Amino acid sequence: MQNVATLTIRNVPVRVVRSLKALAKRQGKSMEQQVRDLLEEHAGDRSSVLEQIEASWNKQARRHSAGEIDDWIATGRK
Repeated sequence: MQNVATLTIRNVPVRVVRSLKALAKRQGKSMEQQVRDLLEEHAGDRSSVLEQIEASWNKQARRHSAGEIDDWIATGRK
């Protein structure tokens, strides 16, 4: 069996719970399964992506300056 943990979330606004229930119903899932799927989708792969970015940065001969990055962003917006 996969390692799992229990997560308790308090003070969730009623409108959010209603929305989660409606989304789960449309997809034929329980609200609990829907929340698990959303968490996995939005948080599960994040650490993997960040590790890939950090590995890429570590391979670079030097890190780019904030000014260089700002210039690239500005160029892309033109």
